[in-house]
Amino acid sequence: MNRRSLLGGVLAGGVLATVGGTPAVARSSAGSALPPLRPAALHAAIHPLGAEVSGALVRVEGAAGRWRGRAGEAEIGTGRPVPWEARFRIGSMTKAFTATAVLQLAAAGLVELDAPLRRYLPDLLPEGYAGTLRHALDHTHGLVAAEIPHKDPAWFRVHRYDTFRPGSQVLWNETPLFEPGSRQQYGNIGYIVAGLVIERVTGRPYADAVRRGVIRPLGLRGTSLPGARVDVPGPHAHGYEKIVEGDRIRYLDVTRSNPTLQWAAAEIISTTGDLDEFLVALLGGRLLPNWALDAMLTVPDVPTWAPGRKEDGSPASYGAGLTRIPMGDLVVWGKSGDRPGYNNGMGATRDLRRRLVFSVNTLNMGGEQPLTAQRIVAAALS
Repeated sequence: MNRRSLLGGVLAGGVLATVGGTPAVARSSAGSALPPLRPAALHAAIHPLGAEVSGALVRVEGAAGRWRGRAGEAEIGTGRPVPWEARFRIGSMTKAFTATAVLQLAAAGLVELDAPLRRYLPDLLPEGYAGTLRHALDHTHGLVAAEIPHKDPAWFRVHRYDTFRPGSQVLWNETPLFEPGSRQQYGNIGYIVAGLVIERVTGRPYADAVRRGVIRPLGLRGTSLPGARVDVPGPHAHGYEKIVEGDRIRYLDVTRSNPTLQWAAAEIISTTGDLDEFLVALLGGRLLPNWALDAMLTVPDVPTWAPGRKEDGSPASYGAGLTRIPMGDLVVWGKSGDRPGYNNGMGATRDLRRRLVFSVNTLNMGGEQPLTAQRIVAAALS
């Protein structure tokens, strides 16, 4: 998946809403035009479903219009629809929760964003490493990841139930890819580090900080941090990997897996309703003081370091847990996430008048964002 596309690749098409029978255009708090909502476009985005997915669940909320839709099967061959309150593996959307927990600790005076990471992890980081906690959160840390092909189907089949130790994902003693704070390279490593910092500071599992600071205050009953548990609890749509064997096609159920490899970067299970509530609380200032929310929404003024370990010429787009997504005159703050069998996104205008959360069940892990997901984003946000 191309992470920089975030909530969708090429955004196209329009959507229409009416107020008293007259097309209406809302404006965000920044004064930019908010595209009106057209339920027909959203319906068409998932009916029919693309051949690359087996199910879809979409929620659009906000004062500028609401819509919910679903398509496909919860389990291939059963005919059962995707449950309205389906739980799914949100993947890297977990980063927004972990960043919130870190910023809450900063607000409580337990950590400093611009303190050296070595202050918290002196036994892991080599002397001379200059990265800070802020660098970990905004992907400008430069730390080197262990190369693990976790989205390769062959690797997944062998290792899907393995348990990984937090921190084993990082090559701690490798020379940083770049000077911390000078480039942005998206990945999981900064959030593995953030989870370790939470645990060093609190003396408790990082998941406890997320539960205490986000899940319990908001009453997110469908959201969980599974640890080493392999099941998706409660109602859910299954994820699959399509396997072609000559003239035969079969579907490997990939729903069950151990998420410890992704840990504080991508382990959470949630629902569209819970994620919408999280966005409202986060951007509405209920979870963080203003200065901490501003830190989350600050994108560093640095170039992007591409996966091939080079500068690709594009400016950074990630803040601390959320991404700034310009769409013409509109700006959306959000995050995407994927795990085998699941591809998801959430995003909202800063004034919360338009919010989108979706999940689609993919049939090929590790690929680009499915066209169905791109159509959903286009219908909801452009």
